[in-house]
Amino acid sequence: MPMTDGVPLALGGLLPSTPAADVVVIAIATAVVWVASGWLEEAAEALSAQYGLPAVVQGSIVVAVGSSFPEFASVVVTALAGVFEMGVGAIVGSAIFNVLVIPALSALATDADLDTNRAIVYKEAQFYMIAISALVVTFALAVIYVPVPEPPALVGELTRPLAVIPLGLYGLYLFIQWQDVGDHVAGEPPTDISVGREWARLVGGLLGILIAVQTLVGGVESLSTTFGIPEFLAGVTIVAAATSLPDALVSIRSATDEKGITSLGNVLGSNTFDLLVAIPIGVLLVGSVPVNFAVAAPLFGVLTLATVVLFAFLRTGLRLTAIESYALLAVYTLFIAWMVAETIGLTGLIHVG
Repeated sequence: MPMTDGVPLALGGLLPSTPAADVVVIAIATAVVWVASGWLEEAAEALSAQYGLPAVVQGSIVVAVGSSFPEFASVVVTALAGVFEMGVGAIVGSAIFNVLVIPALSALATDADLDTNRAIVYKEAQFYMIAISALVVTFALAVIYVPVPEPPALVGELTRPLAVIPLGLYGLYLFIQWQDVGDHVAGEPPTDISVGREWARLVGGLLGILIAVQTLVGGVESLSTTFGIPEFLAGVTIVAAATSLPDALVSIRSATDEKGITSLGNVLGSNTFDLLVAIPIGVLLVGSVPVNFAVAAPLFGVLTLATVVLFAFLRTGLRLTAIESYALLAVYTLFIAWMVAETIGLTGLIHVG
């Protein structure tokens, strides 16, 4: 936070950095994200109809990349500033939140079950599991072939050649989506859509989400520091949830509009983009970043388990029920309990240092 006359300031210097001010900042930023996510979802729907995109592509590419824009931009900005660090805990924590909490809240926000289809189950969910495996293999290759000699153990340098591996896999993902667009039989494009206005709303929504999420994360981090929440715990839980807010609001909006395919496509497509694009682009910009495999492997194991649970629930009847939604929230609660236990030393499966 910047300082003026010895007093830390928040929200561009308009409010003092106190817990009360941080709460106000978080509330304002959340409201801006809500409005901007509405612009993003509505513009994406209109443009998808205009260009004849199927619902699953709308959710997994157009909306997902848009709602992931703050995380991607944050990686790029910090990399160009020379302060990029590999925040594996926060990234994977955000992915776990997306997989367990967002589908559950989206289903519970509707009057009925959240419907899905085979494209979500057999393409999006399974490809996302492949994405997790590919990133784990990439991290392992960094530890094996570019090890860091100094302690701690199991730390390697993720270099530009290794970063190309997940980027190449995302290229395959885009190719599959392009094939689906070619197979899709679209109806006549609407005649009452102003393409220029919808593109302006899309860009406005992206910028609004970017600015608001950066402000939101700053307020959350300030509160975490004030109340003495350890950095690792705050990153993998609080900050991870804060950066996932655009995904959550977009998915809940889509679900309440009875667009379950778009809602779930956003969740899985956003996670795929974060893992296969956001991290590698940061590496390409700075050259190399350290990877602590002792931290990454257990968290990726939980992420894989969470994705398998979601996959099983979505395949059962091709819908997500209220009972299954509460089960997902229960799994996330267990994850949070484990993170707290790791932080206070009750368990030792993650070696942060």
